[in-house]
Amino acid sequence: MLHLQTFGDLRLIETNGDPVRYPIKGLLMMAHLYAGAHDLSRYELAQFLWNDVEPELARLNLRKLLSRIRETDGGRAEMPFDFTATTVRLNRQAVSSDLDIFHADGSPLERLNAIAELTQRGFIGNIKPATKLIDAWIRAQRDAQALQLRQALLDALPDAQKPGAARSISGAALQILERDPNDEQVRALLHRLSGGSSLTERLPNGDGHGGVQVKRSETGGETTADIERVSQAPLILPRLVLLPPTSKHADAGLALANALIEDVTIELCALRNISIVAPHTAGQIRRDSEKAAVVARHSIAYLLDTRLSEEGLFAQLVYFPTDEIIWANRFAMTPDILPRQRRLIAQQLTMSVARELAENEEERLRFEADPEAYHAYLVGSSLMSKLTLPHIRRARKAFKQSLSHKADFSPSFTGLARTFTSEWLVTAQGNNELLHLAEQHALRAIERDPASAAGHRELGVTKLYLGDVDASVAALDLAEQLSPHFADVIYSHADTLVHASRPGDALAKIRRAISLNPIAPDAYLWCAAGASFFLEQYEEAIAYVEAMKDKAPAHRIAAASCAMIGDRKRALFHRQRAESINPAFDVEKWLAIVPFKEDWQKKLYREGLLKAGF
Repeated sequence: MLHLQTFGDLRLIETNGDPVRYPIKGLLMMAHLYAGAHDLSRYELAQFLWNDVEPELARLNLRKLLSRIRETDGGRAEMPFDFTATTVRLNRQAVSSDLDIFHADGSPLERLNAIAELTQRGFIGNIKPATKLIDAWIRAQRDAQALQLRQALLDALPDAQKPGAARSISGAALQILERDPNDEQVRALLHRLSGGSSLTERLPNGDGHGGVQVKRSETGGETTADIERVSQAPLILPRLVLLPPTSKHADAGLALANALIEDVTIELCALRNISIVAPHTAGQIRRDSEKAAVVARHSIAYLLDTRLSEEGLFAQLVYFPTDEIIWANRFAMTPDILPRQRRLIAQQLTMSVARELAENEEERLRFEADPEAYHAYLVGSSLMSKLTLPHIRRARKAFKQSLSHKADFSPSFTGLARTFTSEWLVTAQGNNELLHLAEQHALRAIERDPASAAGHRELGVTKLYLGDVDASVAALDLAEQLSPHFADVIYSHADTLVHASRPGDALAKIRRAISLNPIAPDAYLWCAAGASFFLEQYEEAIAYVEAMKDKAPAHRIAAASCAMIGDRKRALFHRQRAESINPAFDVEKWLAIVPFKEDWQKKLYREGLLKAGF
């Protein structure tokens, strides 16, 4: 007997496990017949498989398909199909399918486990529908299967007290809520099973039905009423995935940490303005090597990333569209307290995530209200990941395009400010006109959104290069207060502290930024190299430069570091690279414009650069 697998990959398998080489349309025809009436007219099948072409061509395509299937099945004792001049019938004696699970006998709990395990793999997940009819049929099948899963869940409720039953029922409930966040009956059931107080009872304005609430802006923009009107519309809810924790070492606490994240997943399902990705899908995303592509494909807006170490459970909430870490914290998870405090830790983590989601949703609604402006802004942001003059100028063009769609879009003003300071750095010509333009755009960003850390960050960076180190530290300190887990703000604060003659504080802060953003951008490593140089930790400075993907901006600091430890060969290499990028570089001219609060830094940097041969 052949076996038709419809969940996950659609395929036909021999008894010995070998695949049967049917055309994709042949497999779809078999699945259609198996799930339905088992026989259809040739006209109906031709229309189902090729409704986007002329009827005569569709019938011709079907005849060719049936001919290929006959050739493939030529040596079988029992054929899976019976073909007549007008109909195609599926021989149920020759074919079985995973669809049989929906009609199998067994206890209610066994049926629930089997259906939940099957449906979480996704019905026909590997095929892009070729026609509207095929797409509509697949959607209808998934809807029917979701209803069967829901009924199986309700049937299994009387067995909820049996060992392991609560976990099975909770997992199925999470699957249902991922598909339909508005299923209040299942949400209430999940809450009762979790045994905790409702999350919405612990949050202000927690019924969730009005989406997020925001204060009236004193500088214009949306009012609370505006946002409430938007949130009452039939919006697609933002999706959150809670990735299961990882650990560098085999850790006995990993299983408990996984269970804790499942607790948080269940708790967050009490929110009505967020859609939670079920744990099975979250586990697949965690294991996928192309994590970012999978997250984008599933339209996920937020990730809660977790890591377990000897220091406890580290959790960070990432807003995926801008790759911004909007919250991070560490929770003690020692073996002696975890079993007793697992529930308490889960509640603390849940409350923190829910609060940050509510605050960030205001920004998301603003962004999505102007998709063209937002898209151009994202293009500019992605280009700024490389500190080369062509990338910087292309990014500037994208930010200006964004402002042409929405003239008061604060994030694009911060982006423009960053392009001017970055160009000032890369060209190293001391062009103060660039810095004044950066300052103007940073102030415009702050004027339009004074509560955003990004504008204050850009102002702090600009003030630094204008030589006002104290004003820079003040602006970046405010930015960090506004967004204490924003890794880019912490990096900029660290960079300013280097110039404020506080390299030790700077190195500690940049290490924190790297811990929040472990796959660190080159700019973080460049800052860490500068801080290490001024602490006279030259080998560490060189190591940070070597870790950079694009070392172009850091060849000068690398050359000076190599020279200070007597490594003339490597100093020459980095100096030549720096001179090829900027042949007009002059040590004294550069030191005259680079702001250092105390003179010892200029002397040390001059010594290194001169020893390197600049």
